[in-house]
This record gives sequence, structure tokens and C-alpha cells, in this order.
Amino acid sequence: MANASGLLILDISWNDFRGPIPTNLGNLHDLKYLVLNGNQFGSNKPNDLSFIGSLTNCTNLRKLMLTKNQFGGVMPGSIANLSSKLETLWLGWNKISGSIPQEIGKLNNLYVLAINDNTISGSIPESIGKLFKLQQLWIVANNISGKIPPSIGNITGLSSVGAAENMLEGSIPAELGNCTNLQLLDLGSNRLTGVILEQVIGISSLSIGLYLDLNEFTGPLPSQVGNLKNLGALSIPGNKLSGEIPSALGSCQVLEYLDLHGNFFEGAIPSSLDQLKGIQELDLSQNNLSGQIPEFLGKLPLMRLNLSHNMFEGEVPKVGVFNNISAFSVVGKNMKLCGGIQPLHLPACPIKFPKKNKRPFPDKMIPLLIILPIVLLQAMFFLTMTFVHMLVILASQEMEALNENRCGEGDFAKLKSCLESILQLGVICSAELPHERMDSENVVKELHRITKAYNE
Repeated sequence: MANASGLLILDISWNDFRGPIPTNLGNLHDLKYLVLNGNQFGSNKPNDLSFIGSLTNCTNLRKLMLTKNQFGGVMPGSIANLSSKLETLWLGWNKISGSIPQEIGKLNNLYVLAINDNTISGSIPESIGKLFKLQQLWIVANNISGKIPPSIGNITGLSSVGAAENMLEGSIPAELGNCTNLQLLDLGSNRLTGVILEQVIGISSLSIGLYLDLNEFTGPLPSQVGNLKNLGALSIPGNKLSGEIPSALGSCQVLEYLDLHGNFFEGAIPSSLDQLKGIQELDLSQNNLSGQIPEFLGKLPLMRLNLSHNMFEGEVPKVGVFNNISAFSVVGKNMKLCGGIQPLHLPACPIKFPKKNKRPFPDKMIPLLIILPIVLLQAMFFLTMTFVHMLVILASQEMEALNENRCGEGDFAKLKSCLESILQLGVICSAELPHERMDSENVVKELHRITKAYNE
């Protein structure tokens, strides 16, 4: 095959070819595409990739695609000497070990670098920042350690970064915020620490997904998460994030998948989440959330909802996702929940009675309510004294009449006794101190008694 000197494309992918790759393929000087994906090439031995050294003679090579084979051995440093025109390098799903060559920065026309699902170790070289045209970087599922180099911020055209399932450590460099074309960022299952920077969470171009799960991030989830208006998936479980769930999440109205479980979030579920009209999966379990479960969750198009192991209380809604026992969960520490559908076997909620208004009158009526009884008491006292005064006048008139008619001594004595009683009552009712005065009810009774004694 190496004698086919005019060959431009060699694509024998997705067959069942086996064995080693000839080391004389470098004779194909005009070769542009070498595609061997999905075969059984290699035997997981150290020299499986030795043929790459000969490909450095293929000065027009644009694509080298070797994914899903059995290639073993270390990643050869000769990769950095491949054609400067190389645009695509796929080495994923093999058994390649060793580290990424520092000289990888020479391939400055690369658009795609995929070395995922191998056993590559070492760190991401600083020289990767020289791959200015790189759009996709896939290093998922290796043993790569160390920090993410700040130079990655030089690759402003990046659209996808997959670096999950490694041993990366330290914080996410703020320079990553320069990658304003980023649509997918997956840094899950590493050992990353520190806070989630505003520069990263606020990359508004993110649309496919942001995955920061199973790391050791601390602090709050920045409100800049509201910039992700076109994001489809946000996954940050298994960290040490705290504080309240930011209400700005309601601005991510395209979200279909939101997973915040396994953190230390507290407070209530923000009401702004009712704006997530496309949400299908929501996992807030294993936090310290409290308050009532909002009824609006039952109006969202949720297919799966997990609120387990929090501190929610009150009645569980019965509409929407809450009507399907296999679609939601509220088990765990939510000991104060009640109601809900029968399969939950929760206690019935207590009957709610209308709360009594502790202040049935407007504030402006309070002074009136204080003054009114005083006025009424004064009026009653005035009326009582007026009544007594009238009786005294009548009694005086009656006495004069008796004198004119020359009444007997018995009638005169009776009238005298009556007048004395009325005058004594008047003195008591007009006492200087209010507590020494007779109340109006007893005044009336005494007047009736006096009247009756006089008429007998």
C-alpha cells in the first residue's frame, strides 16, 4: 500500500482489521486523511504507535484518526512533528499511556484534539495555549493531574472542553472566561477546589452544558449563573457549595437539566424557578433546604424531581410530577412533610383554621377606642347627676306644697327623710376622686329605693 504514492485518502474505519500498522506509510507523501477508527489495530504493546514517526513525511496530512482500537504504549513525541497542516488528531478509546508532549504546541492548525479514554498521565502542558485555532479539546477519562494552565484562555475559539474523570486540581483559571465561544465545559469528577469564579459561571455562550460535578468547590453559586440564558444542562452535584440557591437561576429559561444535589445549599427553593418552562429533570436532594415545597413545581414539565434528604415541611403538592410516585422523591430528612398522594404514606396535614386578626381595628381608630369609654362614663355620670338634681327640685316643690296644704307631721317627716337620702346620694356621686363615687347602676337602684320608701 505504501507504493500507492498518489493516495490522498485512506479510510478503512469500522471494520475488523487487526495487527500492526506498516511503518512505511510515510511514503504516501500526498496523504491528507488517514482514518483507521473502529478496528482492532494494535496489541497494547509499547511499539504500537511507532508508525507515527514515518507519517512526519506526509507534509499534507490533515486528519489522523485512530480512535477505538487497541493501540498501547506511550504517546510518542513524534506527534509534535506531524504536518503543520494537521487539523484533526483523534487518539481516543485506546490504551495509550505516557504524557502529552510539551511540543504539542507546534500543531498550531489543530481544530480537534481528542485523546480521551486512555491512561495518559502527567499534566496539561502550558504550550497547549499555542493551539490558537483549537475548537475542541477532549482529554476525558485519563490520569491527567496538576492544574489547568491559564494559557488555555488564549484559545478564544474553543467551543468544547471535555476534561472530566481525571485528577486535575487547584482552581479553574479565570482566564478561561476569555473563551467566549465556549458551548460545552465538562470538568466533572476531578479534584478541583476553590470557589466557582464569576468569569467562568458567567460565560454566556455556554449552551450545551456546564458540568462541574464531583469536585471540591466551596462558597456560593455566583448570581452570574443568570447569564447562562441559553444553557441546556447545569450539573454541580457532589461539591461543598453553600448559601442559598440564587434566584438568578430563573433567567436560565432554556434549562432542561439542573442538578445541585449533594451540597450545603440552604433556605427555600427560590420562586424564580417557576420560569424554567423547559425543565425536565431537577435534583436538589441532599442539601439543607427548608420551607414548604412550592406548588409551582407541579406545573413545570418535570419528568424527574428529587427533593430527598432536606428539611422541607408542610403539605406535599398533588399535581403534575407529584402525582407520579415513580417520578419524584421526598424521602430522608423531610420529617415534617404531610399530605401528598397516598403511596407516600405521609401523615395527614392538620386542618387550617382562619387566623384571627390580632388587631381588628385600623391603627387610626385606637385613640378613639381609648377616649370613647371615658366620654361614655362622663356622660353617664352627668346624666345621673342631672337626674338626682331634678329629684331634689321635685322634692323641694313637693315640700312647699305640703307646707301650703298644712300637711301632717308624718308626711313631712317622710319627705324630710327622702330629701336627706337624695342629698346624701348626691354627695357620694359628686365625690372628688372617681373611685369614691358610686357607679351608675347602684345610683339607679338607690333612687328606686328612695322613691318606693316615699310612696309607701
